[in-house]
Amino acid sequence: MSEIRNKVEESGLIQLDLAIFKPQFELVGIDIADQLWQGLVIKEKDFRAWVKEHNWSSYNGKAVYVYCSVDAIIPTWAYMLVASSLIGIAAHATTGTRGEIENELIRANIESLDVEKMKNGRVIIKGCSDFLDPAYAMVCLLNKLQPNVQVIMYGEPCSTVPIYKRAKAKNEN
Repeated sequence: MSEIRNKVEESGLIQLDLAIFKPQFELVGIDIADQLWQGLVIKEKDFRAWVKEHNWSSYNGKAVYVYCSVDAIIPTWAYMLVASSLIGIAAHATTGTRGEIENELIRANIESLDVEKMKNGRVIIKGCSDFLDPAYAMVCLLNKLQPNVQVIMYGEPCSTVPIYKRAKAKNEN
């Protein structure tokens, strides 16, 4: 009886699952619309009182995005004031949407990837469907990998789609 061999493992292919770059923090939004006077504008005195009295500890260790869900002109200092209260409490704070903070955190995770061990390697990227914007994550990963690897493929080892193959140098055969 012959021994079962893992040909994928023997091939030297490097498998990367996009899911490893998914943010590990709980994503929480703060909607400034809840603090608008008559749903229209921020009254500085009232807004500052809310910031002072709000329980910021509930955001401990979370990734927080600050946004306004209604069509109102929000002064920049309002976002800054909320973010200032989150620094040192939240794991990460920014303005924008849930998708934007997820992308920001994914980019940071991809940027921290050590590509040295993949130098001139052949990489297969396995997709992740539970990202809000998987295409964004894939392109970020391509930007990080392509200058360093020989080949990039998408999919599973048994069924890959070629994405990139470094051209051979003129002095190579």
